[in-house]
Amino acid sequence: MAQSLNILVTGGAGYLGSILVPELLRAGHRVAVLDRFMYERNSLATVCADPNFTIVDGDARLEPTLKPLVAKADVVIPLAALVGAPLCDRDPITATSTNFDAVVLLTKLMSPAQRLIIPVSNSGYGVGEAGKHCTEDSPLRPISRYGRDKVAAEKAALERENAMSFRFATVFGVSPRMRVDLLVNDFVYRAVHDRAVVLFESHFKRNYLHVSDTARAFLHGINNFDAMKGGPYNVGLSDANLSKWQLCERIQAQVPGFTFIEAPIGEDPDKRDYIVSNAKIEGAGFLPRHSLDEGIGELIKGYRMFRRTEFSNV
Repeated sequence: MAQSLNILVTGGAGYLGSILVPELLRAGHRVAVLDRFMYERNSLATVCADPNFTIVDGDARLEPTLKPLVAKADVVIPLAALVGAPLCDRDPITATSTNFDAVVLLTKLMSPAQRLIIPVSNSGYGVGEAGKHCTEDSPLRPISRYGRDKVAAEKAALERENAMSFRFATVFGVSPRMRVDLLVNDFVYRAVHDRAVVLFESHFKRNYLHVSDTARAFLHGINNFDAMKGGPYNVGLSDANLSKWQLCERIQAQVPGFTFIEAPIGEDPDKRDYIVSNAKIEGAGFLPRHSLDEGIGELIKGYRMFRRTEFSNV
């Protein structure tokens, strides 16, 4: 068994955290979660019986709250964030203080020996070159406040000697703290409940990744930290660099009554359009296990249980 570590996860009760934290505990680690519980308070209910789990209701931007938790940690994973362009545009001050300033604070509180693994978004690539995959060496051209803050936070984190970053693709799948506003999750919801979606700029492409594979990426990074530290890694499904139109075709294969059309006028406020190479992390031994089609099937089952009004960031 790998070494048991003390791991601090800020924002650990959210969409990613409620999948990651149980996996870290199953791997034998001691996990402390710091969360403000903006949305729900029961997403980590199933791990409360674990003696290696502790929870702090507090704000990751506040040094008096953060400092004693950081002091006990071998590894810090800052998931606390306002995620997505619409939410960040609606509350820009909170967005930047959470997505960037809190990471800078973390880097100041951590000793050189402590390990930092930061999730960012491959939305930092903005608009890629047609037909050319974005690698970790591609220029970063974020086009939203969310993207800009994440790029700046990654830079601050990687200036430390003991750090790595994961540039996650657009995440999908069912989680205890569900989000319906993510692209795949949203489109499958519309297919199941509305049977139709109107697409704006349907040729825009993105890469995708199952939420459970985000947790596996963190575990892989922890277990291979010395070999991988020092840089960024794209993490996504290499067979899922798809346009929104192609994504809808994949959903339609499992929801036969689903109809989708291109809007005759208007445009998508989210201008991201790129394809991504995940070769670097694949070369480091990590491969996702969950396909896009499996995730679509999972979401269809999930949406038979719950409705949009319960689960959204916007």
